[in-house]
Amino acid sequence: MCFRSGRVFMQDRIVGGYTAAPNSIRYMVSLQTTNGQHFCGGSLVHRYWVLTAAHCNIADQMMIVAGDYRVNVFEGTEQYAKPHRLVTHPLYNRSTNNADIMLIKLRAPVILNKFVALAPLPRQGTGVVEGQMCRVSGWGYNSVGGGRVPVMLRTVTLPIVSAARCNSSHSFDGNITANMICAGYQAGGKDACKGDSGGPLVCRGRVYGVVSWGNGCGDAKYPGVYTAVARFRRWVDQTVYGSYRHC
Repeated sequence: MCFRSGRVFMQDRIVGGYTAAPNSIRYMVSLQTTNGQHFCGGSLVHRYWVLTAAHCNIADQMMIVAGDYRVNVFEGTEQYAKPHRLVTHPLYNRSTNNADIMLIKLRAPVILNKFVALAPLPRQGTGVVEGQMCRVSGWGYNSVGGGRVPVMLRTVTLPIVSAARCNSSHSFDGNITANMICAGYQAGGKDACKGDSGGPLVCRGRVYGVVSWGNGCGDAKYPGVYTAVARFRRWVDQTVYGSYRHC
């Protein structure tokens, strides 16, 4: 069992994918240490809020970079923001990875432009069916042997795997909860990996998944596991908009 953030085993990241067109995934953000080291991805869901994985809460100080394409290369399209507060889901469980979802409130709002946009989310309780094609993106490792971190944002398209198949004794053997979804090919070879944690799995134009965990990267037996965002849409709305309701 390994997370897809920078803190665990040297494994891969968008494995078997391709380089995204520059600034084509405008809601994607990079979570970085204050010295510019990328360690997780995220999605901009509000001018003040980023959606990511709870296990990405690993840096005492972090910088959120929106509008990035070549990570660690200044292009002039980036917007840098410091977090005001991190809100981990109250049900998050480190040992089971259940409810691996977190919201980061920024100290200042990002400016929406041709490089930065918001990610649409699914309605509460909506699902994705087996075989539905979705896209995951990130700056994580790009080979199973722990190849170098790519400079440019990469992406790969994957089919949804049914909970029954993902939870079978041949795969994760009952460790997939109702708050998780799986995606990957039966032959393996394409997956998210280390450094991709917190990034978006986009189906039908909406962020249905957050890169959470897996067993290796691109393994035919073990699809990638994502937090099911539709199970937490109500929590996202309450967290993001709750403070405004008192106005």
